[in-house]
Amino acid sequence: MSLLSNLPSPAADPRLAELKEWLQGTGLVDVATARPASEDASFRRYFRVDVLPAHRAAHGATLVAMDAPPERENVPAFVKVQGLLAAAGVSVPAIVAENTGRGFLLLSDLGTVTYLQALNHDSAATLYAEALSALVKIQQASQPGVLPEFDRAFMLRELNIFPEWYIGKHLGVTLTEAQQKELDKVFEAILANCLAQPQVYMHRDFHSRNLMWMDADNPGILDFQDAVYGPITYDAASLLRDAYVAWDEELVLDWVIRYWQHARSAGLPVKKDFDDFYKDFEYMALQRHLKILGIFCRLNYRDGKPMYLGDLPTVMDYVRKTANRYRDLKPLIKLLDTLEGTAPQVGYTF
Repeated sequence: MSLLSNLPSPAADPRLAELKEWLQGTGLVDVATARPASEDASFRRYFRVDVLPAHRAAHGATLVAMDAPPERENVPAFVKVQGLLAAAGVSVPAIVAENTGRGFLLLSDLGTVTYLQALNHDSAATLYAEALSALVKIQQASQPGVLPEFDRAFMLRELNIFPEWYIGKHLGVTLTEAQQKELDKVFEAILANCLAQPQVYMHRDFHSRNLMWMDADNPGILDFQDAVYGPITYDAASLLRDAYVAWDEELVLDWVIRYWQHARSAGLPVKKDFDDFYKDFEYMALQRHLKILGIFCRLNYRDGKPMYLGDLPTVMDYVRKTANRYRDLKPLIKLLDTLEGTAPQVGYTF
């Protein structure tokens, strides 16, 4: 079976034909070996290609070609953030060749095993410790004015994906005026907390599908082009309240404590009291999870990617457990119970 049998024909895929022509011009890879390297929720595509024998000593056996249509994806942002993260001392793909105008990059290959594949009860403590250590390095390198700000308008825009795509499209419900007011109050409580948090460099998708397991300098970090300057708990919440893998709350709490201790000892501006920090972590995770509920529905209904609907229950479980723990988030539980017709759940209020 040919390596290319699962690729579209050049006539049906002019971008692929352009990419292969550009790759040929680099003189580094055997273009005939190009094969899909990963699935992506965006418009980017990745292809793994074999390095020509003369260049393997410098670049390894394979490289990864990225096709990111410039009208859809911000390739200069990828290049900029790659430089910032490399300077921070974490493992990111090296840029071997680039044509940012056409949306093509040739990157070093960080392997084929994601954290999602490598994580189990035996490996989790070590893998998360290494990922959180890399996160602290990134946050220590933070400077204001370098990356776009994850500000109020940005956060609210993300939160509003939830009523549009989860409530409106997925559940097929139009909120009453009273329900909309209740949801707006919850959004305001989330925004007030998140906007008051200290700001650092923020990956925005620091989770098990974007971290690669490596033999050394673990983890390899991918998909960082949307990085911003925002709340210090965001990436830890993204990693430890992952939409794709869930752990017992006691384990997660332990990992959050370890990150908080590490961040404090590294001089990062986390809250001095852990309970205050954990509340920040929870509110930030909730902002992200409400957005994700909407995005997973949008990926299904708009983009024809139904596989993400299978992760909705995990994300909704996070949302309900968090909202049940805080008085000003409780109206969200009432709203969800009404919309989904479920019985109220008993929980603790802090």
